[in-house]
Amino acid sequence: MNQTPKVVLLTGASGGLGTAIAKHLSQNNYKVYGTSRKKQTSQYYIWVPMDLSDKISIEQAINIVMYKENRIDILINNAGIGITGSVEETAIDDLKKVFEVNFFGTVRMIQKVLPIMRQQQSGTIINISSIAGYTGLPFRGYYSATKSAVMRMSEALSSEVQQFNIKVLDIAPGDFQTNIAAGRLYTEARDDSPYYTDYKRILKMIDDEVESGLKPDVLGQKITKILNLKHPKLRYNIGLFMQRLTPYLLCVLPGRFFEKLILNHYKMRK
Repeated sequence: MNQTPKVVLLTGASGGLGTAIAKHLSQNNYKVYGTSRKKQTSQYYIWVPMDLSDKISIEQAINIVMYKENRIDILINNAGIGITGSVEETAIDDLKKVFEVNFFGTVRMIQKVLPIMRQQQSGTIINISSIAGYTGLPFRGYYSATKSAVMRMSEALSSEVQQFNIKVLDIAPGDFQTNIAAGRLYTEARDDSPYYTDYKRILKMIDDEVESGLKPDVLGQKITKILNLKHPKLRYNIGLFMQRLTPYLLCVLPGRFFEKLILNHYKMRK
């Protein structure tokens, strides 16, 4: 006898990682509601319109799912945008936009879904952060900051809601072959910028690393397996070997030595 499918609410479903997550969950007896601002048609999820920067839009999306299912078993906060630029030259307005989606949007979703899960006395919240959240990467410092904020919030949230039988997981992907570059905010590399040479070269390295990253299906398969675990871990780092090694190197290496490794990797001038 088949079990009733668990209901999943997934943000950022239209992107590469979101679509892969929805694909593997839907193929494993989960019913997925996927959100995005633009209308989507998918065999893997039921589309729900939502703008993460709009509180009313979030409430309406959650109400749609509750009207149809009367429960939300799993919330996956996957939606996010990238940003590149030096700390000095990145516009504050762009920085606010990225925090609005990557951090505050995630928080809004959690605050609206938690009362539902508490009433159910069960639920799982998965926050998709990034391996970049473990350390400030050159010209991606603000992206790292948003993902680090998600990580720290996830840790606090997990300890707060365990008493309600709600699990919180932080999943930190490395580089995956997605279209993240297309939606990325980036500071223009001006010819007169003191960072021009490094920035232009590293932008290309960033794009090359995305192109040579893992297939999105890897993340979809991994999340499906994690959700079947009775006692999942708080943190999962999913990426190429050296990227998964980053958190451990940060723990054992002196800060300046680790920084030197980053500078060498990006071939930055001293």
